[in-house]
Amino acid sequence: MKRIIGSIVAVAVFALPAVAQHAQSHAAPAPRAQSHAAPPRQAVGGGYIPSHGPREHTPLPKGGQPDQPGHPAAPHVDAATGRWIGHTSAGDANYHLDHPWEHGHFPYAIGANHIWRIEGGGPGRFWFNGFYFSVAPADVGYCDGWLWDSDDIILYPDPDHPGWYLAYNVRLGIYVHVMFLGQ
Repeated sequence: MKRIIGSIVAVAVFALPAVAQHAQSHAAPAPRAQSHAAPPRQAVGGGYIPSHGPREHTPLPKGGQPDQPGHPAAPHVDAATGRWIGHTSAGDANYHLDHPWEHGHFPYAIGANHIWRIEGGGPGRFWFNGFYFSVAPADVGYCDGWLWDSDDIILYPDPDHPGWYLAYNVRLGIYVHVMFLGQ
């Protein structure tokens, strides 16, 4: 008898939510505005991840001006076009190294599918996952808005300046030249 009563109570406990759901009104939901357009995207940064590194030389305008409204006056990637703005030519003396790769190459994967979170430091020396980097002296002024303990970056190869990587800040859309310092 106790088993039968226990079974009835168990069935009632599990059936109660189903009965309560059927008692609710089944009025049609309020209509929603439908849009097939993509949500608006920031012109630069805001989580945009470029699928590749720079392919052409696109210097910043003279006088430290943004290349267009809504863009920073710093090297950045245009989220609408994927263009790397502010990438200098191979002859730029600011990125010449007498001993490229003197600390070796970063030993892990780089590119759009590999996001790294900065764990500490500053432009002179920052790190993630036990790997250390330094921002090129010519680029230090471009990273003053970076969060050195939490920003996500993506490393891309710099095709024009041996010994340097390009560290792209996902939040800001700004990139700087960085040197791998080792582990």
